[in-house]
Amino acid sequence: MPIRSSLRFAVALLVPLLGCQRGEAPETEAAINWDRLSAETEGLGKPEWRPTLAYLADLHRRSTRPAGPPFPHPWVELGPGYHARAFGHWDIVHATLDLIPTLPEHAERQILNNLANQEPDGLVPGVIWVARPDEPDAGPAWSKKAGHPPLWPIAVEDLSRHLGSDDPIVDAYGPLTRQIAWYEQNRRAEPTGFWYSRTAWESGLDDDLRQPHAIAEDGTHWAFLDATCHVYNLYIRASEWASRLLKPEEASGYLHRAGELQRFVREDLWEPEAGFFYDIWSIDDPEKRVESFVAIWPLVVGIATPEQAKRVIDEHLLNPDRFFGEHPIATVAMDSPGYQRLTWRGPAWNSMSYWAARGCVRYGRKDAAVQILERALDSTARHFERTGTIWEFYDPVGGPPEDLEREVTSPAGTPKREYLGHNPLLAMARLYDALSAERKES
Repeated sequence: MPIRSSLRFAVALLVPLLGCQRGEAPETEAAINWDRLSAETEGLGKPEWRPTLAYLADLHRRSTRPAGPPFPHPWVELGPGYHARAFGHWDIVHATLDLIPTLPEHAERQILNNLANQEPDGLVPGVIWVARPDEPDAGPAWSKKAGHPPLWPIAVEDLSRHLGSDDPIVDAYGPLTRQIAWYEQNRRAEPTGFWYSRTAWESGLDDDLRQPHAIAEDGTHWAFLDATCHVYNLYIRASEWASRLLKPEEASGYLHRAGELQRFVREDLWEPEAGFFYDIWSIDDPEKRVESFVAIWPLVVGIATPEQAKRVIDEHLLNPDRFFGEHPIATVAMDSPGYQRLTWRGPAWNSMSYWAARGCVRYGRKDAAVQILERALDSTARHFERTGTIWEFYDPVGGPPEDLEREVTSPAGTPKREYLGHNPLLAMARLYDALSAERKES
């Protein structure tokens, strides 16, 4: 089975580039059943959300580009409103999660596209710049030194569960173990945990308020809460997948490493008085603390204890003075001194509302997940009705997204329109429906 699936993975990558000689033709952009995705939106979520969801379904279509180097399959860009044609980052994970139940083949091909350019040392490229306005003839390019938040194994797991097959996991196990090796070689923090590169905005939170404190004066890299949680998830996925692939020794090794990170986050990155998780450099120095939404990640990946999760949810995520604004989840607590109406320093991103909801579900707080999803989708629909578009991020206090600032440096821009990558609205509405149905049945 492992050999057969490895060949399947190789063929899936190579056939579209070499030309199909026999068997079923590779998927083309025209072959994707977009009508199926559009039809789903007619009965999804609350009626007032459906025009927005229909628009998003069409945005998926308009954001899908034909296969061509460096992608073996039709690929999904960040969105036609982005300032450059680009693929990857955690944007492609969000788009993939949006597609899995309705267009699983298209979703799987995004995972293959994401892994097709993995470097020999295990690095999975962060953003692949396919075309930039300032360098139209430069060709595809990406950093070979920094990646992006490695959330793609969650999409693989969801796809495998939807298909009822281990094939996606068999295909992805090798790339996963190579990426883990890259993190262990290049991103270990002192004394433990993992870090993200500030200069490359590797955390995905471009120039967020935590960055200036992340490196000690002697050059030591401190542990990021989010990076440590994300690598913990890689270990857990690798352990579970190794068990399913009958590799018990590998499974045990990854589980042991995951356990070390779990203890570190639970004990060293938790501040009991505040009932909140912080980066290591600010635990004993309140002046360096940023009340950041990254405290959701111990819940999303399952590190937090039940009591820790309860406090984060009740005292913070559902607190209207902190993160539960008119559009949740604020990226920085609204009642904190550091809050700004600027990119990752305050505004709410629908993708992060989705992850927060998944974290709540993991700890049995479906009530909290429903509240977060409903309020985020309500706000998104209201602004869509007014502006006719979906925005990159939103104002937690409910103001117009176009009044927010996108950049930290001058001249300031505004959030991008027609932005697909951070708007997994279909996945959000499906989760809302599923949770609402469960609550009615109980």
